[in-house]
Amino acid sequence: MSKPALKKHLQSLTKEQLIETVLEMYENMKPVKEYLEFFLNPNEKEMFEKYRKIIINEFYPKGKYTEPKTRFSVAKKAIAEFRILKSSPELLGDLMVTLVENACKFTYDYGDMSEQYYNSAYTNYELALKYLQKNNLLDKFKLRCKDCVKYASPCGYGFAGEIESLYYDYYND
Repeated sequence: MSKPALKKHLQSLTKEQLIETVLEMYENMKPVKEYLEFFLNPNEKEMFEKYRKIIINEFYPKGKYTEPKTRFSVAKKAIAEFRILKSSPELLGDLMVTLVENACKFTYDYGDMSEQYYNSAYTNYELALKYLQKNNLLDKFKLRCKDCVKYASPCGYGFAGEIESLYYDYYND
């Protein structure tokens, strides 16, 4: 359905029908509920922390015997959900860098990973750097992006060189 068709349909509803529809979506659809709660009480920092914890937990979970899952899909979903809230570019960039920082630090702490892991980390690093550049945030995140190079330095599959090369594509140290 196109936006104009949806708009026309919504305009044909009574106020009560429209309210009932929104309430039904609120009850049955988690993303709608979260969006509406944020819309009514926009606490950006609180939502940022929620999604930041999701990302960190994938690599460094709380709990003594909890194994890290390192699922990039879960971390990327957290970023996508935060993006939907129309958050500030700085906080969204921070989440993107948080993903790459944790991915690089994890391999630094625990040794070589699979080639697929490195490809995902590299792709997300590139996406983060592009986003930071587009939003004039490179300077703000320079040290954290450089830390990713440090964390990648002992890694295999050419990962260290690729991360370093990508860093220097955006920063002139």
